[in-house]
Amino acid sequence: MNIARVFSTMALLALGINANAQTEHVFEIKTEKPGADIPKTMYGIFFEDINYGADGGLYGELVKNRSFEFPQSLMGWMTFGDVKLRDDGPFERCPHYVRLAVCPEASKITGLQNEGYFGIGYLKNARYRLTVWARVPEGGTAKIKVQLIDQKTMGERQQYLGESDITIDSKDWKKYECYIKSADEVEKGNLRILLDRSSAKVDLEHISLFPTETFNGDENGLRKDLAESLKELHPGVFRFPGGCVVEGAELGSRYQWKNSVGPVENRPLNENRWLHSFDFRLFPDYFQSYGLGFYEYFRFAEEIGAEPLPVISVGLACQYQSSNHQPVDLLQPYIDDALDLIEFANGDPAKNKWAKVRADMGHPKPFNLKYLAVGNEQWGPEYPARLEKFVKQIRAKYPNIQIIGSSGPDSEGEKFDYLWPEMRKLKVDLVDEHYYRNEDWFLKSGNRYDNYSRKGPKVFAGEYACHGTGKKWNHFNAALHEAAFMTSLERNADLVRMATYAPLFAHVEGWQWRPDAIWFNNTHKFNTCSYYVQQMFSTNKGEFVLPLTMNGKPVAGNADQDGLWASAVKSGISQIIKIVNTSDQPQLVSLKFNGKPKMNVKIEMTVFHSDDLDAENSLENPTLIKPTTYAGNYSSTDNITIPAKTFMIVRFPEDRIIIH
Repeated sequence: MNIARVFSTMALLALGINANAQTEHVFEIKTEKPGADIPKTMYGIFFEDINYGADGGLYGELVKNRSFEFPQSLMGWMTFGDVKLRDDGPFERCPHYVRLAVCPEASKITGLQNEGYFGIGYLKNARYRLTVWARVPEGGTAKIKVQLIDQKTMGERQQYLGESDITIDSKDWKKYECYIKSADEVEKGNLRILLDRSSAKVDLEHISLFPTETFNGDENGLRKDLAESLKELHPGVFRFPGGCVVEGAELGSRYQWKNSVGPVENRPLNENRWLHSFDFRLFPDYFQSYGLGFYEYFRFAEEIGAEPLPVISVGLACQYQSSNHQPVDLLQPYIDDALDLIEFANGDPAKNKWAKVRADMGHPKPFNLKYLAVGNEQWGPEYPARLEKFVKQIRAKYPNIQIIGSSGPDSEGEKFDYLWPEMRKLKVDLVDEHYYRNEDWFLKSGNRYDNYSRKGPKVFAGEYACHGTGKKWNHFNAALHEAAFMTSLERNADLVRMATYAPLFAHVEGWQWRPDAIWFNNTHKFNTCSYYVQQMFSTNKGEFVLPLTMNGKPVAGNADQDGLWASAVKSGISQIIKIVNTSDQPQLVSLKFNGKPKMNVKIEMTVFHSDDLDAENSLENPTLIKPTTYAGNYSSTDNITIPAKTFMIVRFPEDRIIIH
């Protein structure tokens, strides 16, 4: 009998299952001798501010250039009437603000308007909180009208979405706020502020607009739908803030975590490393407000139950773009940043000033930081020469912190071969490997980690994605190859202790790099096929590897295995088998547990399949391709048909799966 009977007729037709599949493949699974433990950190997420992933994306702020600190101070703003830019504001590291005055001509209006990030998205019946630091410099009072507008509307009033007034009544800088409910959904709205004609001059600084419904309701919070997609991955580790933004196009624009904490109004602007990266996908307004900073990253990791894994500069700018490096004998400020970061995360506020910064921001308890990555994709002798300095001082002061080094930007080759021995010499705890490769590489890499040395550092698959040959987008076939490769990561969990797909986010109008896990516009998002592969692994992780072989060998897409890949884990009292068929033909699989063929149990099967290998999800059809779960029975006479080009998870939830 074929296990295809588990499925409904409709499901069979949808999957295109061929009951006349080829030769039976017998998988031997040893449930009585579990292998390596699978760490909590096995499957996680990697966040980098690329593709407008932070400002304009995960970070809930809707105003672009809210403190007028862009190099072109009014970028993102349209001003009209009497508006002047000034630079002696209340925040030392963000000194710019605007002064509004009533025009002497009665017919003229004074105000300003913000375009947001590719427009401002408003949701129907959603509430929005505007905050602004303001004063009346010459005394008196001033009234401003705050409007959510749809400039492209064919209706009579652009401000039909909603408006509210704020009265400013102090010569001293104060924070004011108002709430506005949007009457409709608009993807590309704007924010408009008008000065009432009876008003005195007024100064405005740090004009900020957030939806009130952010993730967990935080005022300086995250966009809810995007953050929830990350939470639903159930990640075990959260790597941040990059990536290449850690390095910077030059050292001056590297990510400096100390600039990203403390009062949000006084966090200085930073140029995003991706602003100038590609002249064929150029976004001259791509900067980092640091509103989403290290405190917010640590908080988010805590909220979703992931281990925080910050990455810090090793004193090397992006080696693809610059030779601007910090001399080895002048590295101490960079090392101090690393040591201070550990105190910020774990220290006692009564004993350390950076721990006090954390406490003053609202988190007196430590974040329990365990991991720290030093450097991103550096290479050559200049990297270990600098890393060594960090390792010595971190080990001396914080011996329990696990240090992550890098094997460079390549998955093999000269840079890779040089760095691995260097990482062993330095005795780092994990080595971060990156691979953005095509289908052929993934198909040939099933045994990559089987023969790695088990002595020395473990592996962190820190950035990876299948970049289809001539098809560099989030199509199903690329995700299928990622699923296949991930079975080899899981089989080798004694060595590979972390894995994070990359990149995470992309704005549909502001991307520089693809494929990506989650795409979004100003109001909606969709999860890609690659996202669902990650979710299938992370929600079926298990606690221990179960040895699984076919003809005595791991099932890793080898030449004699008909395109099959597989791994097995034990999860509590359950056994979970992951099987990927990368071939063009359906394949029959028989599962033999401890060599005992007699069984009669209930099972669940989750199937991820698309007849169109080039198909992808979209904003218009966000769930075109997603996993489907079925329930049924499995007996000793059954085989499982794995359709062509399919990822399938089979769960045996019974306590005793072998029934005599």
